[in-house]
Amino acid sequence: MSAALRHPIGPYTVEDWLAMDPPPDGSRLELVLGYLHVTPRPSGQHQYVSSCLVQWLRAAFKAEGRRDLYVVPEVGVRISTPWRAGLIPDVVVLTRRPDGADFAAGELALVAEVWSPGNTAAERETKMAAYAGAGVPFVWTVDQGHDLAGLTLTAFRLTSGQYVVENKAQADGPTVITAAPVPVTLDLAQLLDYRS
Repeated sequence: MSAALRHPIGPYTVEDWLAMDPPPDGSRLELVLGYLHVTPRPSGQHQYVSSCLVQWLRAAFKAEGRRDLYVVPEVGVRISTPWRAGLIPDVVVLTRRPDGADFAAGELALVAEVWSPGNTAAERETKMAAYAGAGVPFVWTVDQGHDLAGLTLTAFRLTSGQYVVENKAQADGPTVITAAPVPVTLDLAQLLDYRS
């Protein structure tokens, strides 16, 4: 479950956020609209979904010979004002080598967020607006709900400053996602193997 700190002292800047040590318990510390948000360490199911996204993206880029794209899990993303955000997406596709621990939003070709039941609608909307304001061309969101059988991936393309749904996939067989730097074929049904 994601929750804002009860009595945040702020607003903080992205530079403040970058200078902070990560929480020792493995939780994520993000900056949203200048305020600190703590997200507990992701569950095994959450990480399993993220790792499958990484595999599918890497396979698609390799098949297309795209050596200029780098798929990396859980790195910091700097988004400047007016969003004053420092986010840690579940998966990013970088347009440069992944040297360092944090990256500018302009270095991202795609962001994937795996939503858990505890992510509020306001948190989801704010993050999507921050990515759009920073010009991230593609965003994937995965809603895992309470059971992987109901898994849904929604792929957005940035159009005129707003995200438009281009593809949706569920755990019912292979789907080609075109809202990406290259088409990506994935099969969310493969994730159901996790339960057995």
